[in-house]
Amino acid sequence: MGERLVTLATPTSERHRDTLSRKTRPMKKILLLATTHIAVLALGFGLGVYFLPILVAQRAPDAAALARAAKNATYTATFKKDLPGSDAVHWGTGTISVTQQRIVHQGELAPGPDYRIYLAPTYVDTDEGFRAIKAQSVPLGAIKSYHGFITQVPAGVDIEKYNTVVIWCEAFGKLITAGKYR
Repeated sequence: MGERLVTLATPTSERHRDTLSRKTRPMKKILLLATTHIAVLALGFGLGVYFLPILVAQRAPDAAALARAAKNATYTATFKKDLPGSDAVHWGTGTISVTQQRIVHQGELAPGPDYRIYLAPTYVDTDEGFRAIKAQSVPLGAIKSYHGFITQVPAGVDIEKYNTVVIWCEAFGKLITAGKYR
């Protein structure tokens, strides 16, 4: 009789387990689908934030136009990729030429949204450093090209009151690069 009870108990517990797995299977499938869809949406958003500025960037002035605009520079500075505030996706390289009328960049910037160029009264190379002096800095305009640009210095801005050119990402509050010109 003991054998018969064991034999009868086994199919009942298997049926119970099978019923439970059939009930939990749709829930697991829903969780898996939700997780993968959220991950794909997050990845798509991140790629969109990175690539959209590249897709809508203005064409950079050609090398000859940049060279002509930089020819009689009063000051020059260098953007370096290895600043303490820069990283793999926030950097700039090249030469900055400063005159009372314009600032010319010959080089590259990592692409990103809402880049602004500032003249700062002191050299900074970190996010915190620029936040501390941002109120004393003067914004010159938006950066729309990542392979060189020419920005006009507005009338009334005296480049002699400043000594550093800063490229700043307003959207994320991140230093891209900076160069001390005097």
